[in-house]
Amino acid sequence: MAWNEPGGGNKPNDPWGGGDQGPPDLDEALRKLQQRLGGLFGGRRGGSGGGGGGGSLSGAMLGLVAAGLFVVWALMGFYQVDEQERAVVLRFGSYQSTAMPGLHWNPPLIDEVIKVNTTKVRSASFREVMLTQDENIVEVRTSVQYVVDDVKSYVLEVRAPENSLEQAAQSALRHVVGGMTMDLVLTEGRAQIAQEMRDRLQAYTSAYGTGIRISTVNVDESKPPSQVQAAFDDVIKAREDEERVKNEAQSYANGIVPEARGRAQRTIEEASAYRDQVIARAEGEAERFRQLLAEYRKAPEVTRERLYIDAMQGVLGKTNKVMVDVEGGNNVMYLPLDKMAERAATMPRGREISLDSATIRELTDAVTEQLRRDAAAQQNRRGGGR
Repeated sequence: MAWNEPGGGNKPNDPWGGGDQGPPDLDEALRKLQQRLGGLFGGRRGGSGGGGGGGSLSGAMLGLVAAGLFVVWALMGFYQVDEQERAVVLRFGSYQSTAMPGLHWNPPLIDEVIKVNTTKVRSASFREVMLTQDENIVEVRTSVQYVVDDVKSYVLEVRAPENSLEQAAQSALRHVVGGMTMDLVLTEGRAQIAQEMRDRLQAYTSAYGTGIRISTVNVDESKPPSQVQAAFDDVIKAREDEERVKNEAQSYANGIVPEARGRAQRTIEEASAYRDQVIARAEGEAERFRQLLAEYRKAPEVTRERLYIDAMQGVLGKTNKVMVDVEGGNNVMYLPLDKMAERAATMPRGREISLDSATIRELTDAVTEQLRRDAAAQQNRRGGGR
């Protein structure tokens, strides 16, 4: 019969009925669960052993929880240190040891392990505006590369090693740049700045006990401040023009001076040769005069005539026209030697005539002799006619 059928009344299947059905007993349900768990851990079942079973269950649960917590705590103490790392172990804040690469265990919550990479090259950049030795303002940007050399000092000796490194780098840079001129800082002095700054910075960090080893210091940029950049560019341009003009002048001097020295040396050599030539000619003329003087003393007339002929030959031998005066006649004969030379040059090969001094002399003597004969014959005819 359904619960909502008529006549159902107060039957047990009526949910709104008032029979003996009520809510479950929670205490009874818990008691049964405790008894079952107590039986699992060696307790006794039954009503009389209910209280003892509850106490045994509580102790076992606490032991189990404690064992689990201990296992978890022990597992938390294992840690791995890589090859590129070193670990500083602190026990209650006090230095205990330095752990090398490998698997290690330290009691957690008691020891503190701080790992530091000792092979990584770290880098830091700095930009400073400062005065140089010649009281000029420059802006220098540098970069510092470093590694951790001493893990204990890096972790414990200095509170903030990077801040100490930055302050030490600024101090070293100001000290080095303050002892140099602006031109040196902006041009070829960068390598010197980097080397001096590295040595000084390493000395500072070692004195502070930072445990840092400086690898490299680079001067990335050195320039005047932006406020005076335009004026500085004009100064640089003027200096470059000055150097260019100097180089051009030096190049011109290098080309002119050797040439002038060569011409001077050649003039000196020519003058020396001319001097030797004049001296030799003078000595030869003097010797010839002495020989002529001796011959003149032996035959004055012959020597005088010979000197005259040689003098006339020397004078007339340089001209291409010859005038012949015949003794006893009124005619002067003209010999066109220049025309004769031109004609000889145009004659066919094999028939040309050589007009040297000997040929001209022979020709002149022949013409002169012929003229004398003609003059003598003409004079004889005139005497016979009378």
